Amino acid sequence: MISGDRTLRIERTYRAPAEAVFDAWTSEEVIRRWWRTERGYETSEAEVDLRVGGAVRVVMRDPETDAEYGGGGLYTEIDRPNRLAFTWLWDEETRRTLIEIDFEETDGVTTVRFVHSGLWDEEAVRGHEDGWSKVFANLARVLEPE
Repeated sequence: MISGDRTLRIERTYRAPAEAVFDAWTSEEVIRRWWRTERGYETSEAEVDLRVGGAVRVVMRDPETDAEYGGGGLYTEIDRPNRLAFTWLWDEETRRTLIEIDFEETDGVTTVRFVHSGLWDEEAVRGHEDGWSKVFANLARVLEPE
């Protein structure tokens, strides 16, 4: 990350076809199995209206404190299984951001290039990097069960 850049970029590779990885981002049932940042959290809400202009919403819940961390946005691009983009606004935030995800498959292995732009400062980039890294690790466990 370049100093002053308010864009988070993450790249991950999964031993799964692009269709499966794309669907993990767009299926309410599958999202509930992996989209959370902490062990013990649950994904209490997952809503997907998969069309340009359709809404996406995800809520993570800490069952110990009953605290919820949610957000959502609108789909801006849908090109299954190659690309997905949507705006994102955390419930407690006023700044809308953009998430863009590209999926590239080679021999049944999919590389995911994730870009979260419009973050408000470098601290927000670091915090989101920590959270998204945990979410991506959960996704790996769903896509690549041992």
